[in-house]
Amino acid sequence: MTLEDLRILVAACEAGSMSSLARELQRTQSSVSQHIARLEAELGIRLFERHARGIQPTAAGRVLKDFALEGLDAIEVGLQRVRALRHGESDTLTITTGGTTVRHFMRHAVVRFRKEHPGVNLRFLPASSTRRCFEILRLSRADLGFVTTGEPARGINEKTIARQRLFLLTTKNDDLSRRRKLRLQDLKGIRYLGLAGGTTHHSAIEQAALHRGVELKAEVVFDDFDTAKLFVELGLGQAIVPAVHAYNFEKSGSVKAVLISDLPPISIGWAFRHWHHLSPAARDFVDITNQEIGKLHHVPGLELAAALR
Repeated sequence: MTLEDLRILVAACEAGSMSSLARELQRTQSSVSQHIARLEAELGIRLFERHARGIQPTAAGRVLKDFALEGLDAIEVGLQRVRALRHGESDTLTITTGGTTVRHFMRHAVVRFRKEHPGVNLRFLPASSTRRCFEILRLSRADLGFVTTGEPARGINEKTIARQRLFLLTTKNDDLSRRRKLRLQDLKGIRYLGLAGGTTHHSAIEQAALHRGVELKAEVVFDDFDTAKLFVELGLGQAIVPAVHAYNFEKSGSVKAVLISDLPPISIGWAFRHWHHLSPAARDFVDITNQEIGKLHHVPGLELAAALR
């Protein structure tokens, strides 16, 4: 049994298919299968059930995967720190998140962290969706993700820190801007600016609207909420944005944000493989960021987790 055998086992459990895993690793399917066959021969028990649509771990496979994942993550963290010591490198903390998260949630936290941890190289790896953040975490390309929580993912753990209500972002001369709050029915006929597909926000908004008989079909698509604000300012239509973004955008004086009362809130927080395998610097960054987000308690539509209040 080798570390590579165990890495292949974990990856196969998450991929659900030997052929797709082989393509991802740029190896032949037979070479990938040999690692599983060696484990099964050594342990004397089947670790996967094969079926037409791929593979599924047996009870024994799931047990071994869970314990292997714990060990492999710990080994990877240890190897990274040893390499840093060998080459005299600074510790590196990598966070994956949406392109505008730093501006709206982490600006002050980054300043504080860099003062308190001058020897840590802080990196951000932008990702267009929560799902993409999870993929980056699984591949050990980042230590932490700041994501929309509540979307189950194998091998990923989450800590929700807040929930955000959703607001209609529109121009100040729009009739809807004079309302104190809106319902989805009030949005019929708007020129809807929508997030690109594949994001949790996109799915939550459109599903909730359809449930209430309102079809929100995007005439213009944007990739991040800052771009949405620009499109609204240009008169291209109206967008739906979360509470913190809505609050910051409205402060500019060029747009108006109105609560949509019957849209469910969106949960946000941290994603990671294993909390106890994170470096002290990573945990400090989480603590500092949580403290700074806790100062946003005055933002309308933002509900902080109990620990942050």
